[in-house]
Amino acid sequence: MMKAKEIMTTDVITVRRDTTVRDLAKLFAERRISSVPVVDDEGLLIGIVSESDLIEQDKPLHIPTVISIFDWVIYLESDKRFEKELQKMTGQSVGDIYSEEVASVGPEAPVSEVAEIMTERKVQAVPVVEGRRVVGIIGRIDMVRTMIA
Repeated sequence: MMKAKEIMTTDVITVRRDTTVRDLAKLFAERRISSVPVVDDEGLLIGIVSESDLIEQDKPLHIPTVISIFDWVIYLESDKRFEKELQKMTGQSVGDIYSEEVASVGPEAPVSEVAEIMTERKVQAVPVVEGRRVVGIIGRIDMVRTMIA
């Protein structure tokens, strides 16, 4: 059974919260990658940012549905979701658009676990960590390469 450490890319490109959206877009285009881990000042994993997070900036804003009864306004949808969506659409840095919820694996994790994460969560890449330190990343192309090896 293959393990994450056998197929991961070890030359991992990371970004920080203060990386600009413009620099992130340039990084994706120049390096031809679709996701990068977001790390703190100590290099510890705090999230992930993807091309999808960038693309969300161009989608139309969905205004929450409300009902107004007398002087009351009742939101039929979460106003927190609206705030997060608005923040992503107007974000100028990675800190505004990245996802804090990131599924990662350890180097000894079976490749089947990585495949499960990618398919169930519909993600393009899974960081490989020791503790919270990023030691590698597995993208969809890494998974495809295992089929021809």
